[in-house]
Amino acid sequence: MRNLIIMAAFLSSIGRLFGDDDKPPYELAEIYTSMRGQVLKLTDKDIRELKGRPVWAVLMETGYDGSIVTVVAVAEGTASLYFSNGGGMIGLGAHANVRPAALALVKAAEPQLKHMKKTEKFPMPRPGQTIFYVVTPDGVFTYSAKEDDLGNKRDKLSRLFYDGQELITQMRIADEKRKAEQDMPSGGHKPSSHASPTSLSTPADAH
Repeated sequence: MRNLIIMAAFLSSIGRLFGDDDKPPYELAEIYTSMRGQVLKLTDKDIRELKGRPVWAVLMETGYDGSIVTVVAVAEGTASLYFSNGGGMIGLGAHANVRPAALALVKAAEPQLKHMKKTEKFPMPRPGQTIFYVVTPDGVFTYSAKEDDLGNKRDKLSRLFYDGQELITQMRIADEKRKAEQDMPSGGHKPSSHASPTSLSTPADAH
């Protein structure tokens, strides 16, 4: 029995070494995988404004202990934030501070395509790993690196990573502003002209 346990552990290590273990160490909410999948399959037939653009959407996914954070930017200015546990925010591109950051991330991805490879598989990042998926008319292109290398400017896609982080920052600012407005006494402020972020727990389109 002891020999069998040792052999199983050995085979498991070999599988990880050669990339056979593709199952991420996370519980993935159904709504997360559904909305993520919608963006990865996005085309200009879904959103007319994408026609003629070299990049349709960018997903930046980072694995943390117990969860994944997926940042989405679409070429017509839509921005969303998904959490693998089912939380997140969508509809943030309507905010004046978020839309430019989303468009900047999409634009910044264009010259980085030369560093990426085309893929038809979309594995989840492991803890400490960041994966970019760039949706284009020619298919989906991907690149992965350690989050630490990207964050410390040791990787050729560090600039794209920082553009993604800037989008997250602007999303948080928009969400904090929305919450502050909601907490104000009735009549103490003007209604916001921007669309409020929508929880992923509510049925909504990914883009």
